[in-house]
Amino acid sequence: MARCETGYLCDVCHGDVEGLADSSLYLRYVLGEVDARLLDRLPERHLGCDPLLAQFIRTEGFPTPVLEGPFARSSLDPDFVRAEEERVTRGYERLLDLARRGAVFAELPIAVGDGRPRGA
Repeated sequence: MARCETGYLCDVCHGDVEGLADSSLYLRYVLGEVDARLLDRLPERHLGCDPLLAQFIRTEGFPTPVLEGPFARSSLDPDFVRAEEERVTRGYERLLDLARRGAVFAELPIAVGDGRPRGA
């Protein structure tokens, strides 16, 4: 079945990624890490199935995973961790806002280093 007919399936747990608010791929898009032309070709994951990214989301109600090993927040430079927490949390909050508003793809702003949409 074509992807458009099945929706976006998580490449980790194989479950349906039902909305923007749970999408690792669209969070990375909002963060400016994924080119829009690649959205239909890149693997999708639930945020809970992408702990390397999700560990930097620091907002109420989000179950931040705790990792061990060289890529865990506790093993990384504290300045890098603070910067990533700010950047990824800001992107996640933007993603939540877009999901709440029922934003369509054409309305999705792409955050850049300072968190503002491109062209702002």
